[in-house]
Amino acid sequence: MRVECHWWNGNRTPKGRRDVYIRTDGSRWEVEAQIGGASGKSKVQECPSQTSAVILANAWRGSNPSWLEVPQPRTPAHS
Repeated sequence: MRVECHWWNGNRTPKGRRDVYIRTDGSRWEVEAQIGGASGKSKVQECPSQTSAVILANAWRGSNPSWLEVPQPRTPAHS
């Protein structure tokens, strides 16, 4: 699975940090909500499509404007 989108709430404290990821393998989609950084707790929900993954990620982020999108590195196309 590769990360398509990643947002975080801008809080750098271990207890306050929140992350939301959208991942895909090209046919399956999932959304992960993470609390407390990499060593914290997380919940993963499989989604039937990219559209439903985006809807769920938006719902989990809520309406707080402090969420920031984390740019994802693009892998070069193979020739």
